[in-house]
Amino acid sequence: MSKKILIVFLFVFSISALYADTTKQVAPTTNSPSFIQRIESWYKDNTNYYSITALMACESSILPVPSEIVIPPAVYVALDPDSGLNIFLIILFGTIGALIGASFNYIMSKWLGRLVIYKFADSKIGRSFLLSSEKIQKAENYFNEHGKTSTFVGRFIPVIRHLISIPAGLAKMNYLSFLLYTALGAGLWNCVLALLGYLAHGQQDMINKYSHELSYVFLIIGLILAGWLIIKTIRKKK
Repeated sequence: MSKKILIVFLFVFSISALYADTTKQVAPTTNSPSFIQRIESWYKDNTNYYSITALMACESSILPVPSEIVIPPAVYVALDPDSGLNIFLIILFGTIGALIGASFNYIMSKWLGRLVIYKFADSKIGRSFLLSSEKIQKAENYFNEHGKTSTFVGRFIPVIRHLISIPAGLAKMNYLSFLLYTALGAGLWNCVLALLGYLAHGQQDMINKYSHELSYVFLIIGLILAGWLIIKTIRKKK
């Protein structure tokens, strides 16, 4: 999961929540939307099958977009009868997006070869995508140890999930087998994420009740992650 994406996600919505709470204090007679209601409203306005497919394609490629902030919120919104979204179609298009992103990694790795891929991972551009030769090597070792089934099982393992298609391409794995294992793994993983979104919607009243406290929790987590990344960057430079 991308730390940078998570930090941005946490900051945006925690600040939004704090703003909502401030509005409530200034004008208590107005019905300002809660933290969760603002998140739900944003996702309802911006989530559709095209965006789900595009974001999941990014998640399965080298672009660090966590699937955890795509599928569960989309399912959460889909449980609203007026959303126009269907949970099963969310899973379907999320899986199609994963196949697109994974195929991109597979084809580029097969075409460019190991030397270019490893050099790119350690380049400035590669580092900006949170890549490194160590991560690629980890994914390749996992693929070598578990064979073709790693493209299925690897979909459930952080870091390995969006990189496992690279060693599959380097090893010139049969493309149809690659698509089959990837579709099964990505589809099952999306079902798990969809279940999380469904369970979260079941706790909507409790979440709304404690939305103010949750906003501070997200803000604190965001600050901790930001501080950790800053310290890590300073240590690397030294």
